[in-house]
Amino acid sequence: MTYLIDPAVFEQPFLHARSANRFTSDAIGDDALKALYEAAKFGPTSMNCQPMRLVFVRSAAAKAKLKDALAPGNVEKTMAAPVTVIVAMDRQFHEQLATQFPAVPGIAGMYVANAGLAAETALRNASLQGAYLMIAARLAGLAVGPMSGFDRAKVDEAFFRDTTWTTNFLFNLGVADPAGYRPRGPRLSFDEVARIE
Repeated sequence: MTYLIDPAVFEQPFLHARSANRFTSDAIGDDALKALYEAAKFGPTSMNCQPMRLVFVRSAAAKAKLKDALAPGNVEKTMAAPVTVIVAMDRQFHEQLATQFPAVPGIAGMYVANAGLAAETALRNASLQGAYLMIAARLAGLAVGPMSGFDRAKVDEAFFRDTTWTTNFLFNLGVADPAGYRPRGPRLSFDEVARIE
């Protein structure tokens, strides 16, 4: 393969970075969190819909709100992580399409008329955006630990009551403590997951 970028840069977020279960005590400041978003926001979404919404859970009070929603196996590492990111999605993302996707006037009506399509579009594209944010973090030398072991209704109640936002997934964010790495799990081969037609 011919790399369009330095191979070391290409390999960093995929081959060298690992999912983290433990983090150092290094703090992640506001400027770093904003910089990660500023990079990730340019990742593509369908019709530039950008449904992802974020809560960076960092304070002790915010962690306490999150704790009860976590699966038991995720409590200790999440409480110890410098930041836990709630990747959410706005069910009413289409209200901003007039400015975010002006190429097709009135396109928001398609989602207003079809709540199922709106929900599917929000989930798919917020998931993409959350992945872009994790890759941005890995490129910045940080580590992430994504989780789906939590009670979504409890997270929504604690953080998004009376809003149009709903939780998609969580990930812990910080500087990895290599002592917390598990052996890297195997990956499926190209032939197991893909075909070229």
